[in-house]
Order: sequence, then structure tokens, then C-alpha cells
Amino acid sequence: MSLRDRINNKMDHLQVLMEANAHIDRPEYVGDVISSVSKFWSVLSDEDKDYIHCSKHALEEKLEWKL
Repeated sequence: MSLRDRINNKMDHLQVLMEANAHIDRPEYVGDVISSVSKFWSVLSDEDKDYIHCSKHALEEKLEWKL
């Protein structure tokens, strides 16, 4: 599996968690997922970086994730 595939899988998983508002019910787990994908920061797309930034904000502030 390529690095890009691994990153995409982690980002897809983060998206599923955020859309399910798991960051409110399971903040530690979602924080771990965010950390696991953030370690690839230097190769992430701007879109992925924005998504991670917004996810961190929602996690820290316990905000509901709305589409």
C-alpha cells in the first residue's frame, strides 16, 4: 500500500468519525486518529490540512459536525 493510500484511508476514517460526531462521544479515539494522520503533515494536501484543522477545532470545542 502506498503512502498516499494510507493517508487517504486515514482521512476517510476521520471523515466517517466526524460525520458520526464521534469526536463528542469518543474524543480520545478521534484525537488519536487525528494525530495518526497529522504526522504526515508535510505531504498532506491543503484540503486535508484544512479538514484536520477543522476536526481539531470541533474536537476541542465539542462542536457538532454538520454538513
